[in-house]
Amino acid sequence: MKFQFVHQQRDSHSIAGLCRAMNVSESGYFAWRNRPVSKRQREDMVLLAHIKSIHYANYQSYGRGRMTEELQEEGICVGEHRVARIMKQNNLRIVRSQKFKRTTNSDHTHNISPNLLDGDFTATAPDQKWAGDITYLWTGEGWLYLAVVIDLYSRRVIGWSASRRMKKDLVIDALNKAIALRKPSKGVIFHSDRGSQYCSHKFRKLLAKYKFEQSMSGKGNCYDNAAVETFFKTLKAEMVWKIAFQTRDHAQKELFKYINGFYNARRRHSYLNGLSPIKFERRAV
Repeated sequence: MKFQFVHQQRDSHSIAGLCRAMNVSESGYFAWRNRPVSKRQREDMVLLAHIKSIHYANYQSYGRGRMTEELQEEGICVGEHRVARIMKQNNLRIVRSQKFKRTTNSDHTHNISPNLLDGDFTATAPDQKWAGDITYLWTGEGWLYLAVVIDLYSRRVIGWSASRRMKKDLVIDALNKAIALRKPSKGVIFHSDRGSQYCSHKFRKLLAKYKFEQSMSGKGNCYDNAAVETFFKTLKAEMVWKIAFQTRDHAQKELFKYINGFYNARRRHSYLNGLSPIKFERRAV
């Protein structure tokens, strides 16, 4: 490991200085460097290339378990302990940062719907229970607000919309996109918090048009919409806090790549037994 570190840093520091710092001899380093690479080392180098590719393609969000599953799905026969060793040796870690912050404007005079879910965020098939919420992202042009609709069966984001203003049209647009994608039959439960956008007459009218049953969280209980809160936390930890968005348009393009290209299509979810939402839905068909 010490010789490997010296070898990796040889372009930016002198070999003599690195050897002194690592308390190894220069002759030992050169002997190590000139030694033929073993079959195991060659295999590790190939495996490392695959791991690095998966690591950065998946927003640096996979630990050894999901990484092993991904490698095995690609046809590579490897165990979790070996993957863990190579990731540790090459400092490939899950990258997360900052804490999640949430806001809801429930200071309004609109009617409140009952909590039909009552903490049960499971479903036995698609389009039984949907949930929605709003969060926000900072850009060089100011805040960008994001509304999503999630199917609680697969945790798939089936509709989302982003805007510079947090008005009722934001959640209406997200719901319209979900309806256009799924074309649900009547009786779907739509769950949200008590925010004014979800209580507005225009939003309730849209729910009534498509025969949804509206459900709302209990007052001041953030756990009553835990599935969407979990998605927002994941989104921010894996993508948002790693990118400095120069413009709102830049943020929307990255959201599209993350939600449509990664989260729904490829990201492995422990809740779904290691499948992505789309794969989980296809398996149920």
